[in-house]
Amino acid sequence: MKTFVTSDPHFGHWGVCKFLKYDNGPKLRPWDDPAVMDEALIENWNAVVGPKDKVYVLGDIFINRKHKNTIAKCNGDKVLIKGNHDIFKLEDYLPNFRDIRAYHVLNNCILSHIPVHTSQLQRFHGNVHGHTHWNLVLDDDNKIDRRYYNVCTERTNFVPVNIEAIFEYFRKLKQENDVD
Repeated sequence: MKTFVTSDPHFGHWGVCKFLKYDNGPKLRPWDDPAVMDEALIENWNAVVGPKDKVYVLGDIFINRKHKNTIAKCNGDKVLIKGNHDIFKLEDYLPNFRDIRAYHVLNNCILSHIPVHTSQLQRFHGNVHGHTHWNLVLDDDNKIDRRYYNVCTERTNFVPVNIEAIFEYFRKLKQENDVD
């Protein structure tokens, strides 16, 4: 059994098929039709996640209730960390998720939809998050803050990420910081 993490599939959402990465930049996602996007996301997901694998989904599953069961086509034992677009009643999510949480701490990393405030990171090795889509969290010097790991589907080539790779990333980061 493996454990994966992903965020922001936005099943059935026309908007993510139209949004641009930056002003006048390329599109956020390569699909023009959300039905085609959904099928590609499901295919990518099932190519790496087995039926018995665990998947933490860091929010923003669907925008419209008629797409609430699209996630059922995705392999794995799923836990939802609710996102800002996950606004419906629990019964809309429970058939497809073993558990629903606000956040989760795993291997001293905090999993959340929205990146946690920098003042809270001292308690953790890092923050695995979604919400920001293509954008990364920047520090006070306007450089990428490496204590954050963005698993929005746009950032992960539209494939869930094995959590062991993320833990290894934070182990190396901690080793680099301990040397300084």
